[in-house]
Amino acid sequence: MAHDETLGSSNNRFALAAIGAVLVLYVAALTAGYPQKATEMIVGGASHAHETDDHGHAEATHEEAAAPHAEEHAGSVAPPYWTVLPFVLLLGAIALLPLIPATAHWWESNLHRFYVAAGLGLVTLAYYVFMHDLPLDGHWPAHYVVSPSSSGPQWEMGWTVFANAILSEYIPFIVLLFSLYTIAGGIRISGDLRAHSLTNLGFMATGATLASFIGTTGAAMLLIRPLLETNVERKHVRHTVVFFIFSVCNCGGLLLPIGDPPLFLGYLRGVDFLWTLNLFGPWLFVNGLLLLVYFVIDRFYYYPQEKQEAIASDENAAHVRKLSFQGQGLNGLLLVGVILSVALLDPSKAVPGTNWHPWLYLREIVQLALVGLSLVLGSKAVRSENRFNFSAIIEVAALFVGIFVCMQPALQILGEVGPTLGIDTPTKFFWVTGALSSVLDNAPTYVVFFETARTLDVTGVPTMAGVAEPMLMAISLGAVFMGAMTYIGNGPNFMVKAIAEASGVRMPSFFGYIAYSVCFLLPLLVLTNLIFLR
Repeated sequence: MAHDETLGSSNNRFALAAIGAVLVLYVAALTAGYPQKATEMIVGGASHAHETDDHGHAEATHEEAAAPHAEEHAGSVAPPYWTVLPFVLLLGAIALLPLIPATAHWWESNLHRFYVAAGLGLVTLAYYVFMHDLPLDGHWPAHYVVSPSSSGPQWEMGWTVFANAILSEYIPFIVLLFSLYTIAGGIRISGDLRAHSLTNLGFMATGATLASFIGTTGAAMLLIRPLLETNVERKHVRHTVVFFIFSVCNCGGLLLPIGDPPLFLGYLRGVDFLWTLNLFGPWLFVNGLLLLVYFVIDRFYYYPQEKQEAIASDENAAHVRKLSFQGQGLNGLLLVGVILSVALLDPSKAVPGTNWHPWLYLREIVQLALVGLSLVLGSKAVRSENRFNFSAIIEVAALFVGIFVCMQPALQILGEVGPTLGIDTPTKFFWVTGALSSVLDNAPTYVVFFETARTLDVTGVPTMAGVAEPMLMAISLGAVFMGAMTYIGNGPNFMVKAIAEASGVRMPSFFGYIAYSVCFLLPLLVLTNLIFLR
């Protein structure tokens, strides 16, 4: 324990030093006027588009400068289909390497995950630098078009893809997850209640509600340990953890962009922050039925199978400890600060009641500053008792740096061929997005079909961020709900599985978990389609 505390303290100091360095660099950038200038470009709707001369140097054209609202794909042409191979290989590695005995242990290292992700990302960038000979759209900090040069490596092409993937999307994405994960790690809920079906139901209902407001990762990390402590005397616990994954790690995070990573990526693409509140009906329907199904099977099937000695021990007043809360005062306020930063500090939108547009990356800087306050002012003892470390968020960061780069060709291809794919109804978007979210990660899957829906010529229906709202609803529901179908559908799934197994719960295998999801979750998704997607 002393070694763990020392290691945790060292990691916290490193995180604080990194946050401090980023803050200093941002202040220096403000002094030079770079974030302010970038925001001016974003507010204008587009940067000056670029044409390249024979030496690859960019020159702004008068026509593009005068048309700030040019179509995002006005100048680009999709790359060949084979360029999605690195993306496919990376997603295949994420799905299969943990399951293959020869690679399972090697894959446990976040450094090895980064090698694979970054290596395949470099392959994608190399294609654009050395082989891509078609116009390319850039959208960081605002829209422009890069044309190929006639000779030599096309470094500007590579930079444009890198900026699109990392500077425009990855940085806001990973900073938000890091903030929610770290601040939630400073809150501890401990106790050992009587492990009745209603008690477990209360944990899940609370988690499903919190998931939309502090993220599925934050809610899961907050509640999984007290849930396991409460059920320590029971033998039949795995189904409880599975339903916890269904609701808290996935289906609960539907109502706000900070709830689940796919929705935040939609927010970055222009979906209004509060638009997802329109999904309250499906959220209540799916989560309500999940909780009802759990209560019925636990109360009338699993609980009666518990041994009388275990029940007696669980009911023994000497073993019962009321829930206690630590760290929630400071860190609860900091989590509210994160939510407000996402809602109010979008550089493309003026702060409500003002004409001022936040500077580029101010939102992320505020979030990092809130993390710093949590690490400095929060209780170190609470984090130690939570066994808090940065391993899980480092895993996400290591993998997604490659995913965001490798999926760029797929996004460009779908932007061009999307209308010909035949995916043109809410039902089709729901099941295709959901099916791929089940076996891949739901965040990039959402992006792919969000961009596909943008290409459809839909008239007579309301749109949001260029997507018909019925299609956007279907994509959102498919990505969030069906991320629960397998362990690999959403990041918190594996995290909760690992914590449960470390606590002595024998969790289902990969395919055993799928048996649960097919039996209990899939029928609810069919009903969701029939009721909400017309």
